[in-house]
Amino acid sequence: MFKKILIANRGEIALRIQRACREMGIRAVVVYSEADRDAKYVKLADESVCIGPAASTLSYLNMPGIIAAAEVTDAEAIHPGYGFLSENANFAERVEKSGFAFIGPTPESIRLMGDKVSAKDAMVKAGVPTVPGVPGALPEDSKEVIRIAREVGYPVIIKASGGGGGRGMRVVHTEAALLTAVQTTRAEAGAAFGNPAVYLEKFLENPRHIEIQVLADTHGNAVWLGERDCSMQRRHQKIIEEAPAPGIPRKVIEKVGERCAAACKKIGYRGAGTFEFLFENGEFYFIEMNTRVQVEHPVTELVTGIDIVQQQIRIAAGEKLSFTQKQVPVRGHSIECRINAEDPYTFMPSPGRISMWHPPGGPGVRVDSHAYTNYFVPPNYDSMIGKVIVHADTRDQALARMRSALSETLVEGISTNIPLHRELMADAAFIEGGTSIHYLEGWMERRNKAR
Repeated sequence: MFKKILIANRGEIALRIQRACREMGIRAVVVYSEADRDAKYVKLADESVCIGPAASTLSYLNMPGIIAAAEVTDAEAIHPGYGFLSENANFAERVEKSGFAFIGPTPESIRLMGDKVSAKDAMVKAGVPTVPGVPGALPEDSKEVIRIAREVGYPVIIKASGGGGGRGMRVVHTEAALLTAVQTTRAEAGAAFGNPAVYLEKFLENPRHIEIQVLADTHGNAVWLGERDCSMQRRHQKIIEEAPAPGIPRKVIEKVGERCAAACKKIGYRGAGTFEFLFENGEFYFIEMNTRVQVEHPVTELVTGIDIVQQQIRIAAGEKLSFTQKQVPVRGHSIECRINAEDPYTFMPSPGRISMWHPPGGPGVRVDSHAYTNYFVPPNYDSMIGKVIVHADTRDQALARMRSALSETLVEGISTNIPLHRELMADAAFIEGGTSIHYLEGWMERRNKAR
């Protein structure tokens, strides 16, 4: 097992990884930017190294700086967390060539699954259900593009092959708008991702967003840890997640989960990963795989009792999974609310100093956050300052527990989206379960008109 790990990230995930290391008896080194000098995880770390100014390009995306920090602190492995360099195959490659273990998949797996076209092709070969469409990137020939769209049937969605996070996609309802949409998406994809390739799929009208968590070791073993429902989204960004997904029969979930685990074995995947699907009319359709730990991993941890971050570390150290698929339990229900430093109505970021931070507590309540009273939320990074997660025997009990937890969560000095979460926990459609990925935006539109 490793004796020292460098954490190449910031915020709540840096603290989360640090806690996993502490429980395993591993020393943790954190890197930080000048803007994060006073962060909780910097103060609590065994060692810390400043790697640059506030700008991400000069700090958390600074590959040479991160590797140099690992060298001077004698770290043995690097954990990238999520975001930043976590799904950068070139970084994973540089880490391993520099003599460190990368706590994540191989560079080859990251490249394969990071390109949406190659990922979909790999899943088709592995027997994982995918969104109706045609294999490969769209050709340059306009007539062929029109033919393909007609074959799939409108509406269709044009997606950037190298896209992610809801960027690089455009819905097309008519043939008249098709070629302009393709051209525009190609230009955006080239500028944003350095890859102008785009592909075309059938656009599903009212799907849910369901994902399957997997773990795979380097000894040919792979398991899936249940599913998460992440349908409550705004502009393709998740706000609330829960496990298990309400209203979907276990046999249906088990079938797709088993295929995901089998796909991991087929492509030689290692570490933690998440298969993301659209679910509509009883069918699953693969959209992408995230080759890292997810923001929403705590809901899976609470229903299975499996520490996903510790498993990442053990797998990277060459250990076998210590449990089989039959030994993976799913107990009760868990819900997570992402707490963002933003206006709950306009969603404008709200950086600044937190004059009071009072997180909730009690049975079945977990808070993952790097915030504290007098902490300054910098304007340079993502607005998420924490996550409130609850677990209970049933979904109704989990909803009640979350309502109680949110009523106890007090943040002063900045604006947060806590009022939005409180409203959603009382919303009849959300309480019933099974809302689509488009529900929240329609709900907000109605709410804003009523104000």
